[in-house]
Amino acid sequence: MSTLSGKTALITGASSGIGLATANMLTEKGVRVIGCARRKEALDQAMQALPGESLAATLDVADTQSVNMLLSRLPEDWREIDILINNAGSDVGGRQRFDQGRLQDWLGTIETNVSGLMQVSALLLPGMLDRGDGHIVNIGSTQGLTGVAGCAAYAASKHAVHGFSETLRQEYAGKGIRVSEVLPGMVRTEFAATRFSSEERGRTFYDDYGQSLEADDIARCIVFALEQPPHAVVSQIVMVPDHA
Repeated sequence: MSTLSGKTALITGASSGIGLATANMLTEKGVRVIGCARRKEALDQAMQALPGESLAATLDVADTQSVNMLLSRLPEDWREIDILINNAGSDVGGRQRFDQGRLQDWLGTIETNVSGLMQVSALLLPGMLDRGDGHIVNIGSTQGLTGVAGCAAYAASKHAVHGFSETLRQEYAGKGIRVSEVLPGMVRTEFAATRFSSEERGRTFYDDYGQSLEADDIARCIVFALEQPPHAVVSQIVMVPDHA
């Protein structure tokens, strides 16, 4: 297994859920973590609570200017990013039939889940290419493999992430840059509360769904992919809850 100690990782959507769980596991392994998210106060608190070296950087992945200014806002000795974990995601207004939702919400899902992921990747790839070393992990979804009623925009966005990940992996093969995709099924996080703009509805959604994965389950998948030796690429990991 490859050692991760001393590497620098940038994680989007790091203030909670999968992003924060991954940041926690990586700092425990000696990785310096740059946590990015829109909510500055929550992000600052989350990064300060990590067991290892970390830095908080407020970022809106859907905002081109915010992304373009990111590296210049980091201390110089934090600008060489070895690992990018594209975790930020949105499904605001989701879980309803396409014509019954707001087009503005659907486009916002695409902007965050697809355009945002591509913008951050485009920002960091040139440095990885110059150094001949890097690992990109994109957080997809089982909805990137099959459609689900009530999730048209989200499923479309994750199909795009799946295609983007597969293509990048082929384009950068042999150039020292590995690309992995983790595709979880249902994961119990703050995601549903954000989708419905209601903590109570978020809790009820997961309770009604039944057995779900936890953020730590997905973080372990990410770490597994990162720890493989340079010649081995974990192209995809699909993880789903165990339903009776």
